Amino acid sequence: MVTLRALAPDDAQALTRIYSGASVRHTTGQELTLAQAQRKIRRALARAAETPRAQWSWGILATDEMIGLISLRRRSPTVGSISYILREDTWGNGYATEAVKNVVAFAFTTAGLERLEAMHHPDNPASGRVLTKTGFTRTGTCDRNAEDGTAVAYQVYALPLP
Repeated sequence: MVTLRALAPDDAQALTRIYSGASVRHTTGQELTLAQAQRKIRRALARAAETPRAQWSWGILATDEMIGLISLRRRSPTVGSISYILREDTWGNGYATEAVKNVVAFAFTTAGLERLEAMHHPDNPASGRVLTKTGFTRTGTCDRNAEDGTAVAYQVYALPLP
């Protein structure tokens, strides 16, 4: 079982563990430094104070240890996007699926969204399985530029309000 909680200033070290190794292979490809993690947390806390709120970020906890991060971004008044990352040593336990289910419920109730979107790198099919298990449907692809300048066709998913 996982729980979600707002980020706190003392989560920076945990974020550096999450944003490292294979976990960043299909994101930025770069590990997060302690200073970058501290900036990420400060930005999340500042966004939490905005009105209207456009972004939520939660730490994903399993057995009281932060093992991941999940975010919800408002893209328009009715559409949001979800992104998530887990520490590599916690993959395959259903933690991402459970966290996404919690954020989907929040998005459609508390945030008042009517549609959610998400995408994943084509070499990360496990993320696609998480999205499918939580009700998302694959809708196509979206080209994103890789570090070497080539286009990568990310898999795109959507979930309308049930």
